[in-house]
Amino acid sequence: MAEYLSVGLAKKMHEVYVYNSHDHQYNNDMWNGVHIVHCRNPEHKMGTAGQFIYDLNCILDARARKFDVILILGYTSSSVWGPLYPRKSIIITNMDGLEWKRTKYSAPVRKFLLYAERLAVKFNNYLVADSLAIQSYLSQKYGVRSEYIAYGAEVFTNEEERLLTEFDVSKYGYYMLMGRMEPENNIEMILAGFAACKSEKKFIVVGNTGNKYGQYLVKKFQKDLRIQFTGAVYDAQKIHSLKIFSELYFHGHSVGGTNPSLLEAMASQSLIAAHHNRFNRAILDQDAFYFSTDLEVKNLIEKVSRGNKEVTMIHNNLKKVKLSFSWNRIIEQYEDFILNCCKNTNHERNTFH
Repeated sequence: MAEYLSVGLAKKMHEVYVYNSHDHQYNNDMWNGVHIVHCRNPEHKMGTAGQFIYDLNCILDARARKFDVILILGYTSSSVWGPLYPRKSIIITNMDGLEWKRTKYSAPVRKFLLYAERLAVKFNNYLVADSLAIQSYLSQKYGVRSEYIAYGAEVFTNEEERLLTEFDVSKYGYYMLMGRMEPENNIEMILAGFAACKSEKKFIVVGNTGNKYGQYLVKKFQKDLRIQFTGAVYDAQKIHSLKIFSELYFHGHSVGGTNPSLLEAMASQSLIAAHHNRFNRAILDQDAFYFSTDLEVKNLIEKVSRGNKEVTMIHNNLKKVKLSFSWNRIIEQYEDFILNCCKNTNHERNTFH
């Protein structure tokens, strides 16, 4: 998001600065027309707590630079410093997803994240929701307005079937999912549904399995030789080819706004089966199959085939990406919104009870 938006705005002749950790491998002060500010980040020494210090360092630096507008992407470690936000800068925050609902966090952490969400609403001039469901949530819970601007995706067109040989699969001879190994992504449910069916096709799981939950999944399904954990794959060409040639792409994410991996699957012309929730429904509508249980996953695998209906679903999702989720459109929407915020003479922080 920061990459596409910053470069896009710089190309439109805006002066754009992006904050970056002091120990990042890229240490130049400019990148594709964007100013890079290197701030001290103690996370490598302090762990998660270091994120809060890093955000504080960025905010203190921003106070000195006197920016016209500060756009904050996410709030989990920045909103606690709300009283220190520069008073003369217009503060806009993209609220991302419902972080406090993520089951990977302990109860105390989730309680803090809900508190951080409340602070983000309180200390910002303007809010951005990247999902209509998030926009509705902010309105109902806090009584505040937010601007709906979705996430973006690139349309891929140069898939290569030969790349499938690395994963020992063939065109439409496998199912797949891609995501972080976290409980709210319903990977266990999807794989349990697949394990219960008699399909001879494989199931490709793309994602880093190095965390505790990832190791649990690998161990649980290790006896099913059809299930293949590839680990993280960062080659965009390989990922796109895997998606477009999969028989069915499973998207299990259940918490958050407009999920990037879902848009990318749509852009890669995948036939999609998604977890049934308001976030996925808001994007896919009728152009996907839905599941809520492992039995429903099993039924989809056994019954879904590629016909005219499925081709239409794929085409409709690709059209949505081109019309509503292209990065050019997203950048234009951000530019328009930011400029309108600058024209507004009333920049009072949000207030609610």
